[in-house]
Parts: sequence; structure tokens; C-alpha cells
Amino acid sequence: MPAPPPFLLGTLPTPIGTMLLVFEEDGALRALDWSDHEERMRRLLRLHYGTAFTLQDAAVPPALAGPIDAYFAGDLRAIDRLAVRTNGTAFQRGVWAALRDIPAGTTMSYGALARSLGRDKAVRAVGLANGANPVGLVVPCHRVIGANAALTGYGGGLHRKQWLLAHEGVALGERQGRLELG
Repeated sequence: MPAPPPFLLGTLPTPIGTMLLVFEEDGALRALDWSDHEERMRRLLRLHYGTAFTLQDAAVPPALAGPIDAYFAGDLRAIDRLAVRTNGTAFQRGVWAALRDIPAGTTMSYGALARSLGRDKAVRAVGLANGANPVGLVVPCHRVIGANAALTGYGGGLHRKQWLLAHEGVALGERQGRLELG
């Protein structure tokens, strides 16, 4: 695998914690996570790029910060336009593309996502691809839930998944560790 260009690393304050953004000079996102999950982000970078990548501290450009700020201010579609450039297997990239088709304010089960890809029996593989997603907010894996509407894992923490879904207008009702979607 050829060495990728140097990646830039910047931070952005959000209502649910400081966000770490790894991007290229042209603003394309390579990774995104929360500062309290930095090791997870670095692990995913190593998974996708080996040890050949370098990170240089940089200010987050307005073309990247603006849409993310707008998303948190209520323009839920603002992040839909952000460029993402990730490595991964063809299957992972297919799952991640399908995730970007799930509109804000809606959710989909892992099984439904697998079926949408024509891979009915690949529910577990879809879940693993979700877990390997390096740009979790922009490629919205938080919109995927368990078949029984259970609030399942999210790399940034379940409290953030719950906040993001509520922010997007998904009616959440907790009862015995389950989500009720209305």
C-alpha cells in the first residue's frame, strides 16, 4: 500500500465533546472521532493505512468546520455534502455508502441495511463494517439500531448515539435498555 499524503489533525468543539478531525489539504475527511476516543481513531487509522500515515496539527478549515457546526445548530443535511476519502474493503465501502443514504431523523436495523445491500445473511458483517467506520458522524452509523430497536454500540459512546438520534428528531423512549422509535 503506498504511503498516503500527510494527514492534518484538527479539533472542533461540539455540544457533545471535542471532535477530532483527520483530513487532507483539500478538506476530504479521513477520520473523525471524539477526543476521549482518540486511541480508537488512531487504531482505525492504522487498520486502514498501516503505519505509513503521518498526522500534522492544523486548524480545521471553514469548509469542513462550517457544515459540522451547521449540523449541530440544526441543519441536519449540512454534513451530507462533506467529502470523505476512506480506505477499507469493497464491502466496507459499500456499507459506508449505504449509511450515507439513511436520512437524518430515520433509523435502520443492521438486518435491513444488509438486505438493502442484497446481502441478507451479512448482518454480522454489516455490524463489523459499522464498527470499522472511521468517520462516524458524516457516515452516520449512529442511525443503525438493533432489530428489536435496541440502542446498540457506537464508537463514540452510546450516550452520544442517543444524543445524535434525539438531535435528528428520532423519538427515543428508554425502557429496559431498549429504544422505542416513534
